[in-house]
Amino acid sequence: MVTDELNSNYDVVIVGGGAAGLNGALMLARARRSVAVVDAGAPRNAAADGVHGLLGREGMAPAELLARGRTEVRGYGGHIVSGEITGAIREDGEFLLELADGRTVRARRLLVTTGLVDEIPDVAGLRERWGRDVVHCPYCHGWEVRDRRIGVIANGPMSVHGALLFRQWTDDVVLFTHTMDAPGAEAAEKLAARGIAVVAGEVAALEIGGDHITGVRLTDGTVVAREVITVGPRMVARSEILRKLGLEPVEHPSGAGEYVPTDAMGRTDVAGVWAAGNVTDLSAQVGAAAAAGAFAAAQINADLVEEETRRAVERHRRGFSADDESALTERVLGDRRHGL
Repeated sequence: MVTDELNSNYDVVIVGGGAAGLNGALMLARARRSVAVVDAGAPRNAAADGVHGLLGREGMAPAELLARGRTEVRGYGGHIVSGEITGAIREDGEFLLELADGRTVRARRLLVTTGLVDEIPDVAGLRERWGRDVVHCPYCHGWEVRDRRIGVIANGPMSVHGALLFRQWTDDVVLFTHTMDAPGAEAAEKLAARGIAVVAGEVAALEIGGDHITGVRLTDGTVVAREVITVGPRMVARSEILRKLGLEPVEHPSGAGEYVPTDAMGRTDVAGVWAAGNVTDLSAQVGAAAAAGAFAAAQINADLVEEETRRAVERHRRGFSADDESALTERVLGDRRHGL
């Protein structure tokens, strides 16, 4: 059964169809909630050759993992909708969402799992090689680039930390300061102790030979032979939808980018809105993002149960019988399953 149409209303709409969003949808659909995942189709890890560090799915292509997830969500009646949500307002205690193509949908609760955008230095060749021989996470890519000549292009306060991490996978690491100041005395000592060379000067471009990186060219013309480049991106939450609801991202304490804060339950500061995955946890890998989506979904379901119970108590006090309550509940469930 194909269930990719967009109904007029749902218990929960999930904005973003990555690991966090799909796992959240799976939990909610299994909880007999009407749920739709609206996904713009631009996953952060699309350039990666495989997902790593995820037990039972090691090395699986990101597209295959998402395809399996969509199939599982659909199997429980969840809807997977291609589109981009461009508008959101609070209306009559619910959320009214508008898609770029003009469609609208209502939801009692929102789960935002839009992920983040990697901002990298404007260096010729860097974006083109991203996800291939330009990488950023040692735990995602370190094994695949082990024992190769690695160059780290500084891009923020975590650059020295990144160079020290990648030293675990190879003994040939060079840190290019690029547009940043030279490391301080303490950092310089750590780098020297680990045999990591520091090259001052702005990076102009990557040298490419055939279909692989051969070196790093500085603005003064110097070329340093390298095979792999790592750069810690500035990670910025995709939070346009939250801005429309009055919630702004903030600078992460690490200085690595901007994120959307939540409480321990995944709630944002906007009532009825939860967030999970990289939009609120910049360093979360696929497994952690999926787990966060599932956890937030459970909290959303519990919140809905609490609301429904409160209303049931109010009706009970007005003289509704148990049979009346059961019939009303079944009618509401049926209406929401059919988008009424």
